[in-house]
Amino acid sequence: MATPRPGAPGALRTAVLGGTGWLGRHVCELAARRGHHVLAVARRPRPHVATHQFAELDLARASPESIGRLLREHRVDVVVNATDAANATDGWARTDEDLADLNLGLVRRLLAALGTVEGRVRLVHIGTMHEYGEVPAGTVMDEALHPRPVTPYTRSKLAGSQAVLAATRTGAADGLVLRVANVSGPHPSPESFPGKLVALLREAVATGDRMPVTLGDALRDFVDVRDVAEAVLKAVESTATGQAVNIGSGTAVDMPTLVRLFVTAAGYPAEILDERAQEVRSLGGAWTRADIQRAAHLLGWRPRTTLAESLRDMWRTDRAEHRPVVGR
Repeated sequence: MATPRPGAPGALRTAVLGGTGWLGRHVCELAARRGHHVLAVARRPRPHVATHQFAELDLARASPESIGRLLREHRVDVVVNATDAANATDGWARTDEDLADLNLGLVRRLLAALGTVEGRVRLVHIGTMHEYGEVPAGTVMDEALHPRPVTPYTRSKLAGSQAVLAATRTGAADGLVLRVANVSGPHPSPESFPGKLVALLREAVATGDRMPVTLGDALRDFVDVRDVAEAVLKAVESTATGQAVNIGSGTAVDMPTLVRLFVTAAGYPAEILDERAQEVRSLGGAWTRADIQRAAHLLGWRPRTTLAESLRDMWRTDRAEHRPVVGR
């Protein structure tokens, strides 16, 4: 296991690119609780980052000079790149050029910006397990697996991760790539599958109708977003560098089981579901199951939240945010 970075972790000035997103907000919250000085960076502020310092920057268009200036002005020690061109706030309707601009172009511009900052700024880059591409069902996906992505999204994500790893090999950067499995848990992005499940159940509860859901035959590894944030912070505070690390639950679950577990964890009978089977559009392969031994060895990280707990809390936080205001 890697030793902690020199100095008290609380002294770290941590910039979270994409700090208003699903994972970014949890990374910001956990880093702040750990005593980090948090800078959330995104195109526009959101209410949940009001307690953190915020910098407005269009990361899809920002130049290396503007990024470097931001890092220098805030004397940043660590950058967490939690951006993703499939940002669910905007939806998945992206051109190949859009995907490349953020998933790869930003990474290149960020690496160039890091070269203008005095001292070594650590970089934790958030990739995806889908970078590995399609694998046979039953495969336990470890970091030795040769990536073969086939979609524009996964190819652009892999290219971004590879750019970071190449920079660490030459000594131009210091940090890790975390390849994250599918995410569940509180405050899901609206266009993600968990976010759509929450919206569908919310509508069914409000109308008294059944909950229609279209399901494919994929089996995927789901990990709670708070556990992912914990992995990010362990990567931030580690001295390990130059490696890709898988972050997941280590278990594959089929979509019908996931949906039924969500509904029952939310406190409703499975009979509320109106399940419809057909091929479903996806950003990645039909099977994912992460080998997480490297994360345990290198970072001392293991997931702590069960899928049922993650889905239950996902629903509870949504209900709290959408609870009707009762007049006096």
